[in-house]
Amino acid sequence: MKLNLYPIRLPLRDPFTISRGTITYQDSLVVELKHDGIAGYGEVTANDYYGHTITAMSDALNGLSEEDLAMCFDDSPESNWLHFSERLGGDMFSLSALDMASHDWHARHSGSTLWHHWGLKWNSDLQSSFTIGIDSIEEMKRKLDADSGWDLYKIKLGTDHDLEIIRQLRQCTTATFRVDANCAWSAQQTIDYSQELQHLGVQFIEQPLPRSADAADKQRVLEESSLPIIADEDCQTEADLETCFELFDGINVKLCKCGGLTPARKMLAEAKRRGKLTMVGCMVESAVGISGAAQLAPLLDFADLDGANLISGSPTDGVKVQCGNLHMPARLGTGAELVSTALPQFLVQ
Repeated sequence: MKLNLYPIRLPLRDPFTISRGTITYQDSLVVELKHDGIAGYGEVTANDYYGHTITAMSDALNGLSEEDLAMCFDDSPESNWLHFSERLGGDMFSLSALDMASHDWHARHSGSTLWHHWGLKWNSDLQSSFTIGIDSIEEMKRKLDADSGWDLYKIKLGTDHDLEIIRQLRQCTTATFRVDANCAWSAQQTIDYSQELQHLGVQFIEQPLPRSADAADKQRVLEESSLPIIADEDCQTEADLETCFELFDGINVKLCKCGGLTPARKMLAEAKRRGKLTMVGCMVESAVGISGAAQLAPLLDFADLDGANLISGSPTDGVKVQCGNLHMPARLGTGAELVSTALPQFLVQ
């Protein structure tokens, strides 16, 4: 039994800007669980906004005992989730990578892909969007043109000229747009913008108001917006579901925020049961994280799994997203793997 941690730095193809700031690279932690000649992989990214560093997450995972590690292989990830949540002090980011690696290992051990191991039917119609970060309008046009051929684009907004951005980008493509304000708008802005955005071929608005915004404002947006409103920052863990079901049309589940595949499946299934729209998103991450999240495709209405498309190099391989289509490799588990020959140049010492 062995737990290996690989802190890596992923260079971005272009600077990536949202309403909270700009990055040119992404630090990430790949978790490897090895036993009986089988390796399972998980991944989690560092995140300043949520306060998670590679050092802190590595320390938390390295603090697990031999008895803890044995549980990863002896029992199912679902039965272990609460134990590891307590052992990791409620650190959902670290927990998400360990949970993903455990699911991957168990599916490989059973001789199956993970989604099939869960008893799900693959959703071959699901497509991912491609994200265009905030920039000058000309640069956003260039980025859209550089990745033409996608049917869905997620446009990051949060500027003083958001509608003009969408008007200009609409001239470049007939593809469907989704917009994500990352908490940058007011209730009235959202309602006013939604009317024109609908006419400009926008499918939905993701997290327009801050998580801290008044519930009455979120309720008004839900009732008066011309477009569906999807919760992101408001939807972090299972504890957020009831509020999200009251104030949003759907939820965007991020594995790192909710604690991994185990709670993500439960959250999505409950949203489906309640008649809410379901989506899984990603961070800027490698193929390991994307491959894990892609296993949830059978439960989704929408996917935003382009994180590995935004980086210029990586020591991992797995599910590929090409012009929105999810291509599963002919491997067991999540299909992810670590490319050892490329690893040294990406490791963060």
